[in-house]
Amino acid sequence: MAVIVRYIVVRNGEEKMTFATKKEADAHDKMLDVADDLFDFLEGAKLNLDEQQLEEISLLLAQKRDDLIPILRGTRPKKPAPAKPAPAKSAPAKSAAAKKETPAPKTAPKSRARAKK
Repeated sequence: MAVIVRYIVVRNGEEKMTFATKKEADAHDKMLDVADDLFDFLEGAKLNLDEQQLEEISLLLAQKRDDLIPILRGTRPKKPAPAKPAPAKSAPAKSAAAKKETPAPKTAPKSRARAKK
């Protein structure tokens, strides 16, 4: 007989999600706490939104908080790097030595003070 450990997030007596690890369950529970706080904040803002819309917005903001925090701090959000195209199958694979490129030698930038003399 196998023993299976499951972590269940329960909110207001209702099972929300089941996870295999405690870390995942805690992260989801924290996200729900953030969503509850956002809901209260939005509700207090006297927006003309119904309860379902407030709940959807607060959940979205809580789920995307890592993307939202830089925006709230006034910095540009990091854009995901574009996907690299898959290499052509007909091209031979480069050896490990060929992959290492030697960096170009660094030259010291000329000082403006010297250039004005």
